[in-house]
Formats: sequence, C-alpha cells, structure tokens
Amino acid sequence: MAALTSVTPHSSASPTLYPKFYSTHVGLNLNYTNETSTCDLVRSSGRRLSLRSVPLGLRISCTATKPAKSPAEEDWKIKREYLLQKKVRSVDVKEALRLQKENNFVILDVRPEAEFKEAHPPDAVNVQVYRLIKEWTAWDIARRIAFAFFGIFSGTEENPEFMQTVESKIDKSSKIIVACASGGTMKPSQSLPEGQQSRSLIAAYLLVLNGYTNVFHLEGGLYAWFKAELPTVSEE
Repeated sequence: MAALTSVTPHSSASPTLYPKFYSTHVGLNLNYTNETSTCDLVRSSGRRLSLRSVPLGLRISCTATKPAKSPAEEDWKIKREYLLQKKVRSVDVKEALRLQKENNFVILDVRPEAEFKEAHPPDAVNVQVYRLIKEWTAWDIARRIAFAFFGIFSGTEENPEFMQTVESKIDKSSKIIVACASGGTMKPSQSLPEGQQSRSLIAAYLLVLNGYTNVFHLEGGLYAWFKAELPTVSEE
C-alpha cells in the first residue's frame, strides 16, 4: 500500500492543518505547471489511475507502508526465533517413522484425546497441548459464546497441565518428535515470511523452554502421515 505520509506547505503554516492521506496505489508522480502541480497515482504496472491537482507550494511525500502485525503474529515470531535458536529441526513423516524404529524416538501427539483415539502412529504418546474449555465461569461462558458465533462448538484453551503431564511420561533426555494434525512450518515463504504456527510447534516451544534438548517437529503433521498410509492404530 502506498501512503501519502505528509503534506507539508513551503510556508510557515502549521503542518497540523494538513492531515495525512492514505491510498491503495503504489506510485506517485508530480508534474508542476504555473498554477498547480498535478499528482498522478500510478500502479507498479505503470497504468495511470487518477489525476489530482494540488496548490503549488505543497510538498507531497510518499512511502510504502505495511499493516501492523497482530499480537498473535508477534508472539509466534518470538516463538519461531527461539525454536530456530535451539535448533529444533523439522522431519518429514517417513524420516519420523525411521527415527522411531531405529533410534527410539518418541512421537508426542499433542492433538485432543478424541482425535488421538481415532487414529495415531503406533507407540505414540498423547498429551494434548490444548483442551476443551472445562470451566463454567462467566469468562468461560463468554468464550464459549464467542466460539459458537463462528460456528465452533468445541472451543479449546491452553492445557495448564501440559508440561506436568509430559514430564510424567517422557524423560528430558528422550528424543521427541512433536506432532499435531496439520504440522505447521518454520520455513518462510513469500506469503508466510514467518512460516505457519501450529499446535505441534507451540508444544515444541514449550518443551525446549522447559529443558528438553532433543526436540523435533513433524512437518506436514499427522495428516501427511495418514495420507502416506504409514502404520496407524486406533483405540476405538
């Protein structure tokens, strides 16, 4: 997006009299005549979109602006940087299966228990990083209503017992592959410069934050595992 970040007179008049303007166009050309200066807004393709005349004596500056990141995006950026700093590596599903069989890696499935029971890799350990909202306080009821507004009738919240449960099941010296449904990714792309967060990446962050040193992440998630028709068991 291009923004007219300032309109400043050459005279000593107060700049507060000239508010900022914003435009979706990305280019700006100025052509001066005797009485007015012609302002052309042009796309990057070079096609002229509009003409405006402004009084001679005004200086117009233009800069490209980006939308501010949301708190969730900023939070994920911090978590991703920490995961990269701790050298958490992503593995594909076939490598994950080989590591499980040959190197005693533990697959930690952080999906909700109901999803785990439907299908999961053999010998996987289930500890849900998010759980269904349990309490019925006014705040929890409000959250349920908010979820329902978007058609989600099984709202979830962070599992406050996640790390405690993991530590009771998996030793900190263990080699762990964290898996969820979609997987997410730490790899940047043009549309996702910070990658894409997921339950498994959030869980991996919590693990390394709490002293686990051999943490890996399942790229493509269990969706890719099932699609590749790798070994799967069910508890139902």
